[in-house]
Amino acid sequence: MKGLRVIQAGPLALIQDSGRFGVNHLGVTQGGAADWISHRWANWLLGNPVHSAALEIVMGGNLTLEAECEVTLALVGADLDARIDDAPLAAQGTFTMSPGQRLCFRQPKGGLRTYLAFPGGLDAPETLGSRACTVREKIGGLTDDGAPLKTGDRLTWRGNDPTPRWLPRSAQLPLPAQGVVTLSFVLGAQAAHFAGRSLYQAFNQQWTVDQRADRMGIRLTGTPLQSTLTGIVSEGIPLGAVQIPPDGQPIVLMNDRQTIGGYPRIGALTPGACARLAQCLPGTRVRLAPISATQAQMNHRRQLSAWS
Repeated sequence: MKGLRVIQAGPLALIQDSGRFGVNHLGVTQGGAADWISHRWANWLLGNPVHSAALEIVMGGNLTLEAECEVTLALVGADLDARIDDAPLAAQGTFTMSPGQRLCFRQPKGGLRTYLAFPGGLDAPETLGSRACTVREKIGGLTDDGAPLKTGDRLTWRGNDPTPRWLPRSAQLPLPAQGVVTLSFVLGAQAAHFAGRSLYQAFNQQWTVDQRADRMGIRLTGTPLQSTLTGIVSEGIPLGAVQIPPDGQPIVLMNDRQTIGGYPRIGALTPGACARLAQCLPGTRVRLAPISATQAQMNHRRQLSAWS
């Protein structure tokens, strides 16, 4: 048999690919890997198309998988103290499991999310062009109900034994280092409705990642920002949009965000900054660093070229 059996389910392990696009008008969110950079590198290591479905593992929480056959896998992202039969496993690279061996993810030692890729990508039903799991909308995942992995589930994959690769030295993973994490940020049209003092505070103070953080949005706490707008006509929300609700504490909207919203937006994080923020544990200090839209586009194209 070809598969991995879930012996113990962690707090949140979801099947994710690059997400659903072109369906916002149906009220369906994007979804997909929160740290899309680590997700793509994990697939690249196995020679998979970089959009292939993989397993996004949050926190670890003693998620335990048992191999039913020999298989080569790839692991990229946070250091969740992964172990095979209690032997430490490096966080970035490929490895092979033999039948009966167990892979366990304990707890975060650096970062929050890691990505486990399988030969040819994980096998799961495709809905609206994606296998991405969205818990709130109850779509995607092993049984297309949006549910995280549970004990007794069985993971299978779509390909055969790959020829493993190694991460190039030039690969830059969005894992937070010690100190303050810098997040690139593009001002939006509604920034003009924020007082000059609030704009100064937005970029000249350290924000703290709040406990209120999930795949839908991440709240930052600090000196409140003030806008002359109390609300706007609801409009589409892009990945990384930074909303300012009445309490003045920014909310960064992530992959599982609602499709429209009416809070004023000061701007948006770049895709690379979203991946970096997705790896930040609560309590992490971050700083918003404004860049031009042109520079943001150049940076994004440069990152995409790594897999071309």
